[in-house]
Amino acid sequence: MGLFDLLSKEKRDERARAKNIQRGVNKYAQSADRMKALEALSDDGSDEALYGLLRRFGMMYDKTIEDEQEKEWVFDTVCGKGHAALTAVKRYLFAADSISWPLRLLERIAAGKDEEVAVVEEVLARHEPGYERDPTKKIQLLNHLGALKHGKAATLAAPYLKDMDEGVRYAAAEALLRQKNEEVARAPLLELFASDEEESLRIRLKIAEGFADLGWLVQGFRPGVEKHLPEGFTIDRDGHIKKKA
Repeated sequence: MGLFDLLSKEKRDERARAKNIQRGVNKYAQSADRMKALEALSDDGSDEALYGLLRRFGMMYDKTIEDEQEKEWVFDTVCGKGHAALTAVKRYLFAADSISWPLRLLERIAAGKDEEVAVVEEVLARHEPGYERDPTKKIQLLNHLGALKHGKAATLAAPYLKDMDEGVRYAAAEALLRQKNEEVARAPLLELFASDEEESLRIRLKIAEGFADLGWLVQGFRPGVEKHLPEGFTIDRDGHIKKKA
């Protein structure tokens, strides 16, 4: 095969791939036609094809059962590609607005927890604490961190206690309490709890419940904690938050 023939084949492959991606995420296409396109992308197996396959997660089909079935098929198919799909999964994590499906994939195909956390850290770096029009992605990343058993998870979650969005702050607090890393989490959580600027009752309830369950002390923050302690809790002489009987 000559160079001209090779370039021509590459162009044909690109056109076919682009066509299949377009059809695979077309909510107005028949499910059978979409599945045929998705299967072709799987057979292609290139990073671009796998990225196109992942884009199916971002499309909502009106028929919810078929929508879920197609997404489950994409999930299982990409899982079957193993670590070779990581480049495409990372690219989709960077680009997508909602990332619950690719985070599940990351857990399955990453070469261990260190690599999984490293990828989450890369994505978080593009969504620093502060204002963001849609905080969904931050919340999903923090929820994922909370479920990870890794020494770095709490350190990554802690800065988001200062985020402008209440939902992000709540997710960060929950992640820190789930990690149970007292050295990293205790002081920042108490600082948030004792702050007069924090208006969220559910955040204070989450922190109070967490401290009561974990037995962490309020030492160094007691006056501010007492001032904002929700009903149903008390602080004993030693500085432990307790749930009232």
